[in-house]
Amino acid sequence: MSEDVALDPVHEPVETARPAPARRTDWWAEVRGIVWLVLAVLGFHTFIAKPFYIPSESMLPGLEIGDQLVVSKFPYGWSFISPTFHLLPFMHGRLFGRLPERGDVVIVTPPGTETDYIKRVIGLPGETLQVKGGVVFINGVALQRGPIHDALIPVDTNTKCSDDVYPGALETGADGKAYCRLPLVTETLPNGRHYDTVELGYSRGDDYGPVKIPANHVFLMGDNRDRSSDSRFPLAAPDLGLGGPVPWEYLGGRAEFITFSKSGGGTWNPLTWGQSFRGGRAGTSLHPARNPQ
Repeated sequence: MSEDVALDPVHEPVETARPAPARRTDWWAEVRGIVWLVLAVLGFHTFIAKPFYIPSESMLPGLEIGDQLVVSKFPYGWSFISPTFHLLPFMHGRLFGRLPERGDVVIVTPPGTETDYIKRVIGLPGETLQVKGGVVFINGVALQRGPIHDALIPVDTNTKCSDDVYPGALETGADGKAYCRLPLVTETLPNGRHYDTVELGYSRGDDYGPVKIPANHVFLMGDNRDRSSDSRFPLAAPDLGLGGPVPWEYLGGRAEFITFSKSGGGTWNPLTWGQSFRGGRAGTSLHPARNPQ
């Protein structure tokens, strides 16, 4: 005859809770994630677009030192110069290549260097270009130039308006702030695109050529004509220009618009951060206006 056995709950075995094992960091997965992120950013900068910082005044009045731009990489196709880091040897041609339109603002890397310049496309393949007395001639026809008019450029930490560069241009405005008064001339290209150039009087680049632009080359100039190292000047120091018409393989992309502009002011103090940026420049298109045909 079986008997029911009463178990004393006090004496039941109790399973002790064990602490969960510490979760280990998968460092290899972390490294892989960072590598893929870097590759994605480099790929975007190589094939789609990248930021570009304006380091000089060669494109005044449209671009000032401190402007941050978006440069699209695909409008002219891709070449050996397209990667963010210029490590590839020269290779002829462009993948899905197209010539820029006259008047485009482009990024260019002078042959033999790793420095990016920003200039405007003035001359195209097959044309004869000459500069006489500061006037650009294409195939013997002078580009249309408007009358001289002044622009007041606000002076800040990045825009200095030093007397040795712009003699007599520094003045105080009605608001008590410093300005750089620059004489401008509106230049109009054969396709109707127009933009302002700075006219400071005679400079060494005001007489150049004539030169025949070879196939798959472009002639580039800065808008600040008397303060620009461009296709009119040799590659070597002290000029550090572009050495004449530039092979299209050296074009890195087209400038699209300004994202923001840094004045160079402000400090570590958060109360001064508002002084670090120029107002009213974000979103400015870098595509020149066009006269109706």
